Amino acid sequence: MARLEQIRLLAEYNRLMNTRQYEACARLTPQELAAERGAFFGSVLGTLNHILVGDIVWLRRFSNHDASCTALEEMATMPVPQKLDAILYPSLDALTPVRARLDAMLIDWCAVLREADLESALAYENFRGVSSVRLLGDLLLHQFLHQVHHRGQITTLLSQFGVDFGETDLVEIIPVVVSA
Repeated sequence: MARLEQIRLLAEYNRLMNTRQYEACARLTPQELAAERGAFFGSVLGTLNHILVGDIVWLRRFSNHDASCTALEEMATMPVPQKLDAILYPSLDALTPVRARLDAMLIDWCAVLREADLESALAYENFRGVSSVRLLGDLLLHQFLHQVHHRGQITTLLSQFGVDFGETDLVEIIPVVVSA
């Protein structure tokens, strides 16, 4: 599988897992969602917001890349997070449509990327003001892995509330090549 196909597969996986995670989170009360649980970002709601902050930050950066297209134009209207633990949306109801919109934008953008785009450089500055230049494909991979990491934390938090998230394996959406 070519790298671009893998990126597109990860974008679809990302949307599927985010959808399932939000459905699982909807089984919690607002108080449970906001309850301090000792996680990196405190609560389920704090962690969901952190994932969203990361996506907004990266998609805004990607929207300034030569490979950008109309799929990412909307990023110019998104709130600009000032810190990684920002609570941009104080409820699951407020977060859900934004999450779905970001996932759709990412899928649409990945659909028009070319293999050569993944090997092109993106210059950006992190929250500490440190400048960096890295390959777009590597940064996209980072974005997906960042989500996987924090979704895993949320899965643990959900289990503490007795909510079973269910299947999380990528193999579920990998096309079958040969039937057994």
